Amino acid sequence: MAKNRTMSYFPSRRDPPRPAIDYETHPVFSLRPRWRCEAHRIIFGNLTPAGRLFDVVLIGVILASVVVVMLESVQDFDVRVNDTLWTLEWVFTALFTVEYILRLISAERAGGYARSFFGIIDLLAVLPNFVGLLIPGGQALAVIRVLRVLRVFRVLKLAQFVGGERLLINALRSSSYKIAVFIVAVLVVVTLVGAAMYVIEGAEAGFDSIPRGVYWAIVTVTTVGFGDITPQTTVGQMLAALLMILGYGVIAVPTGIVTAEITGREMKVRAARPAMDRLCLRCASPGHDEDATHCKHCGSELLE
Repeated sequence: MAKNRTMSYFPSRRDPPRPAIDYETHPVFSLRPRWRCEAHRIIFGNLTPAGRLFDVVLIGVILASVVVVMLESVQDFDVRVNDTLWTLEWVFTALFTVEYILRLISAERAGGYARSFFGIIDLLAVLPNFVGLLIPGGQALAVIRVLRVLRVFRVLKLAQFVGGERLLINALRSSSYKIAVFIVAVLVVVTLVGAAMYVIEGAEAGFDSIPRGVYWAIVTVTTVGFGDITPQTTVGQMLAALLMILGYGVIAVPTGIVTAEITGREMKVRAARPAMDRLCLRCASPGHDEDATHCKHCGSELLE
């Protein structure tokens, strides 16, 4: 019999969605007091109004705590406001500490939760203020709490919209060699241009070394244009203009490489669809009927 696992924040798109846990027959939760089962349903689940409300309130508190941490770094606030912010920060820390303890108590496997991505983030959310007692300024690390807002994917059911990341990752891996060659070519260009600007402009215009010239070339070719170094001679300005035009190509080429790879992969999937019995592009699950319009595992629309 397959072991029932705790409902995760981002369900696997390889397996069909798991139903709600039956706490009365579950091998772990059936042995626990009812209040621990209800705590798990609310804290880890999002199929009940209480669970959704808990997640929404938690995200609001997280965002408020991050705003407080950011305001604490502003030096213009007077002492009275800083005292209020300090008090609020400790209130948030106390709330997050209680929440972390409740998660450990209600989790199906406390150790598994503590070692998970969100378990580690939840722990880091309560540590900065305590670290600040030992290391001045350590409480500024509390901004890591913003990572917990990733739970919004579970609350708003947005996980279904990120199902195509596997196709994108595979396309990036397949085109990595082409992109690497392109980056090497760009590095060669900016090195040559940087050296040329060092010779043409000289230290009077700010090009006091070849690395400084390469820095200017990188800033220019990426269309950032800080403006801290600018060419003064006519030849230097002409070279800068050519580099600026090249910058638009720098932006377009990698995008075209990845797009072409993604398009090629989609065409291969469509061509091999009969052999794979209508493969779902989102969860890669085969075995769909010829008249099916949606995947029977993830619910995504199937290609005609």
